[in-house]
Amino acid sequence: MNFFSGFMKGVAMGAGAIAPGVSGGALAVIFGLYDRLANFIANLNRNFRENIMFFMPVGIGGVAGILVFSRIVEYLFKYHEVEVRYAFMGLMLGTLPSVVRQANRRGFKVKYLFLMAVSLALTLMLTNMENNAVNIISDVQATPIYLIVYGAIVGFGTIIPGISASIILMYIGAYETVIGAISNLNIYMIFYLGIGFALSILLFAKLISMLFDKAYGYTYYTILGLVIGSIFSIFPGFAVTFDYAFNFIILAASFMLSYSLSCCMRTNR
Repeated sequence: MNFFSGFMKGVAMGAGAIAPGVSGGALAVIFGLYDRLANFIANLNRNFRENIMFFMPVGIGGVAGILVFSRIVEYLFKYHEVEVRYAFMGLMLGTLPSVVRQANRRGFKVKYLFLMAVSLALTLMLTNMENNAVNIISDVQATPIYLIVYGAIVGFGTIIPGISASIILMYIGAYETVIGAISNLNIYMIFYLGIGFALSILLFAKLISMLFDKAYGYTYYTILGLVIGSIFSIFPGFAVTFDYAFNFIILAASFMLSYSLSCCMRTNR
């Protein structure tokens, strides 16, 4: 993976982490980075230099994606939400074949499909809850403890594919607080958000890494169900109108782009 490719993947993951309804973890799976990233975070002293060099462009891109797109994503989801969701769907659908190949890397068993179905059903159930969500906390606070909790939620949504941290933050009424802190570079708030994010990432990466080592197929197919569910979760619906016909063109173009890129990456491995 060259620097530009890693940087752009990081940008997409960073933007996805703050985009409502999109899972940064699902994008990591789709880009073929998830299992290596989880193992790296869970085992920092193993191949440290090699992993740092590999993930450096991804990390730089991730930070750039969060900082630059915090305002852009906020604007796009406010004024062009449907078009953005169709673009994300196309990008995710186009790389699903490569995700399936990755899941089957150590063989396939029919019983893997049961866990995939369960995780898919769970994601769809959560999506239904999200669609009917209202803020359950009316008085959102920005004290250090609350900010650490918000950061932990972002970390949880980043490391667990199919889980949108932004939607959870919206559900508790904290999304605007977090996105505002990032877009306005509020160092005080970002510091505590970062603590929660790091603690959450380290905890769940260790768990995911252990599951990959002990039960790769079961784990990956469970994640695959979450990823497929996340595609359904960002589907904005459709109507027989010219605007929606254009949206399907966006979806098709995004699909072809991501499918072509994933094929090129597989050829160059």
